[in-house]
Amino acid sequence: MFTGLVEEMGRVLSITEGNHSMQIKIQCKKVLEGAKLGDSIATNGTCLTAVEIGKDYFVADCMHETMKRTNLHRLKKSDFVNLEKSITLSTPLGGHLVTGDVDCEGKITNIRQDGIAKIYTVELPKYYMKYVVEKGRVTLDGASLTVMELGDSSLGVSLIPHSQEMIILGKKKVGDYINIETDLIGKYVEKLLSFPKQEEKKSKLSLDFLAENGF
Repeated sequence: MFTGLVEEMGRVLSITEGNHSMQIKIQCKKVLEGAKLGDSIATNGTCLTAVEIGKDYFVADCMHETMKRTNLHRLKKSDFVNLEKSITLSTPLGGHLVTGDVDCEGKITNIRQDGIAKIYTVELPKYYMKYVVEKGRVTLDGASLTVMELGDSSLGVSLIPHSQEMIILGKKKVGDYINIETDLIGKYVEKLLSFPKQEEKKSKLSLDFLAENGF
């Protein structure tokens, strides 16, 4: 579990392609503090397991499902990625509850200046719009952001100058793809409301049954 507060931007050192998979080596520093083999590190919002940890890097495997769902398959050597290590019970929850299970990719369709801020419009599959609400939270490349605009199949977020410097969204341009994780609570609510009700099991205990058995 994560908070969506990006700790640092790492840089891709190498990518090794496999059979419907890949292994990435990422240069970083802050997320390695206290990290150990097998720990989870959100990489562009995707929960990855560190299979090797060095002094200033970690290595992670990406399986087929990860490559299908996320923008990690688009990475190239020297690209920057957002990084956050998994939280503990003592971690301040400054963003919102983020699982690191990316729903889909979104595409940046517009970037415009609004005073000191930049507003990014992101198009995503219409299916996932039901989990996005105005002034709710959405995770873009692992960063917890507030939804300020809603379209039929798009959302808009605003970045202050500090955020533009601290997360990779500030480096992206129109046409680039980003990872999207929608609200976890909305998914559970939908599941509970749509799950078919089971018929209550009727007890076989009755007055006739008691009488037939000598009671």
